Amino acid sequence: MPHIKAIIGKEHYRTEITAGDHTIISDEPLNEGGNNEGFSPLRLIAASLGSCTAITLRLFADRKGWALESCEVHITVSFENGTTVFKKDIKLTGDLPEEQRLSLLKIAEKCFIHKLLTNPIKINTELI
Repeated sequence: MPHIKAIIGKEHYRTEITAGDHTIISDEPLNEGGNNEGFSPLRLIAASLGSCTAITLRLFADRKGWALESCEVHITVSFENGTTVFKKDIKLTGDLPEEQRLSLLKIAEKCFIHKLLTNPIKINTELI
């Protein structure tokens, strides 16, 4: 399983996130008191869903030998009556018959992050 480390100092709200050999910066927008140096935590989750969906569609189309030229996944997040709603809008480019397009639409819900977000989640928090 991945090990992620997030470190924040005194600077509002710049957080350095490392995973293995990779580092990214998360921050809050200026209007939220941050310096807008990176994705906000909410946008990181949405980005994970979008990239996982695109990767899953590319993987599936390649395995089938389908003519998927490109895939755009647009994610919006809203909050409705205590429920978080992720909306995925997918644009498929390529010579794809309707049957293949519909298959890819179904596959879009099979990516790991989609499954993770739609299944029960348990978070254990401890001081170390």
